[in-house]
Amino acid sequence: MIFRCFGLSSRSERSDTRNQAEAEEIGSNNVRIFSYNSLKSATLNFHPSNRIGGGGFGVVYKGVLKDGTQVAIKCLSAESKQGTHQFLTEIRMISNIRHPNLVQLIGCCIEGSHRILVYEYLENNSIASALLGSKGKHIAMDWPRRAAICLGTANGLLFLHEEAEPHIVHRDIKASNVLLDAQLQPKIGDFGLAKLFPDNVTHVSTRVAGTVGYLAPEYALLGQLTKKADVYSFGVLILEIISGKSSSKAAFGEDMLVLVEWAWKLRKEERLLDIVDPEVTEYPENEVTRFIKVALFCTQAAAHQRPTMKQVVEMLSKDVHLNDKQLTEPGLSKNSGAFSSDDTSSSYRNKGKQSVNNPPPEISTSTFLDTESDITQIVPR
Repeated sequence: MIFRCFGLSSRSERSDTRNQAEAEEIGSNNVRIFSYNSLKSATLNFHPSNRIGGGGFGVVYKGVLKDGTQVAIKCLSAESKQGTHQFLTEIRMISNIRHPNLVQLIGCCIEGSHRILVYEYLENNSIASALLGSKGKHIAMDWPRRAAICLGTANGLLFLHEEAEPHIVHRDIKASNVLLDAQLQPKIGDFGLAKLFPDNVTHVSTRVAGTVGYLAPEYALLGQLTKKADVYSFGVLILEIISGKSSSKAAFGEDMLVLVEWAWKLRKEERLLDIVDPEVTEYPENEVTRFIKVALFCTQAAAHQRPTMKQVVEMLSKDVHLNDKQLTEPGLSKNSGAFSSDDTSSSYRNKGKQSVNNPPPEISTSTFLDTESDITQIVPR
């Protein structure tokens, strides 16, 4: 009996030591440390009425700090070992990065078994809620607003891919992870699945994590992760913003096609604008068509044929004619399996291995442009 008590005490001491080490590591990253009781008070004892979201690793509450600051408080599941890993990953990822299109981390709590992240509070929740959600939370958005959300999200991803040090691949770009502030400016959040990419690393092989409907085929099937996996997910998101439909909850046409398939079918039938949300009554047809084509470039089956986020930002922000003759059929992932519309799974698997072992050179921006047009050709920065 004495031995058991001693053992429990030792485990408790080891846990306290580990918690202290984690807290010291976090504190060294210039992150504000909150006590559990202060966050409990901020959320009125984590009252259900303050719950504003949730996922596989915990629940998010709205809270008000003593100084009146509104915050979003993300409590990770105490039972989830993976949740603790997510917690540390998320802090390391975003404690030292600042960008107008990224959600800002304010602080955290690491007390006993509690692992809590404190973020800036964004009034209009997520794209999934504001644009694709139920009527009660729905916000009517015209075309200029939707275009601004697409471009702002693209700028946030560009920062992660090219300017953050080391570079970051988000791995879970989707409508529920892009939040909207009071002015409907988009901010990318939830970095729990993100991966760091030093300059000399082009890809990693990893366990597949993310959301079905947004997963690039080479990642879903082979676990081969590059920045182009985020590009694919962003392409799906553009189509959701334009159509007002969720890629995972809606099916289209007699064949019950997913959103990317539907967009491709409409392109072949030369009625691409049929995908536009009926709620958008007035819009510049050329610009909307360009955005849809950018989405199709982003979701091509072969990763090396997709543009970089720098090229995506250029194509979205400038009035250029895109050379859609260069477009190839989208790649799709369904039910955690992936396939290319042009290949069987086995042949895609072989091509995927070859492309990672000997990655093709990046495609220049001119590949995506119609050089016969009068529009000035984009020169990547």
